[in-house]
Amino acid sequence: MSHLKDQVILVTGGTSGIGQACTELFTEHGAKVIAMSIQAEQGEALANRLQAEGRTCLFHYGDVRREEDVRAAVELAVSRFGRLDAACANAGVLRTQKITQVTVDDFNLVLGVNLLGPIWVCKYAIPVMEQQAKGCICFTTSVASEIGFPEHGVYCASKAGLVALMRCLVTDHSPKGIRFVAVSPGTIDTPMLASSCEGWDKPKEELYADVARKIPVRRLGQPIDVARVIGFLLSDEAGYINGSVVYVEGGTLALPPW
Repeated sequence: MSHLKDQVILVTGGTSGIGQACTELFTEHGAKVIAMSIQAEQGEALANRLQAEGRTCLFHYGDVRREEDVRAAVELAVSRFGRLDAACANAGVLRTQKITQVTVDDFNLVLGVNLLGPIWVCKYAIPVMEQQAKGCICFTTSVASEIGFPEHGVYCASKAGLVALMRCLVTDHSPKGIRFVAVSPGTIDTPMLASSCEGWDKPKEELYADVARKIPVRRLGQPIDVARVIGFLLSDEAGYINGSVVYVEGGTLALPPW
């Protein structure tokens, strides 16, 4: 991952789960990371720890649903480091419910974080990257964009929307030097996954073991599994990968429907 050295990278949702793994991996290899999230305490602690280790990490408190918060994160990158080489539109939220139970507030939250947030990232990152004539934006989608997960209707729709957005961006902006890519994780051991276990009649550990037995590689993914793939996609070695989704799901999509 030597290609990450001195790269300026914005990571939304950068203080937990896959986003935190990206922040830690990228700074380990010399990148200058702006980690944005609504987790003020965790974000400050993460940035302070990484800085104490000699890495370059700035924490930016912000909600990706708020246009001004995302604009400020991009402006922070440019003002401090003079450029923005990559952005990882990673922040996500999950609500588990049937469509017959959905409220407007549920819909606005999930679509606001999972789809509108990446749109704001692109709105403000793209002009910077076009001026540089180079950049890469990576979206964290999900196998939920292709599988009819029970009680995940709005979440699945939000992740499928990300893929459609990415491909439209390719046609509009790749001729000016920007690549758009996506990772599609399967079942990853993150705090968001843990929160989805609430209310079940089994403890989390048993639920995880049940799921792991069904995945062909017989384990849940770890955030670092996804971060490593994202790190590669940001490199010049991945320069001909554009408008593509890379699946990081242990073989989940190969499973038969019975």
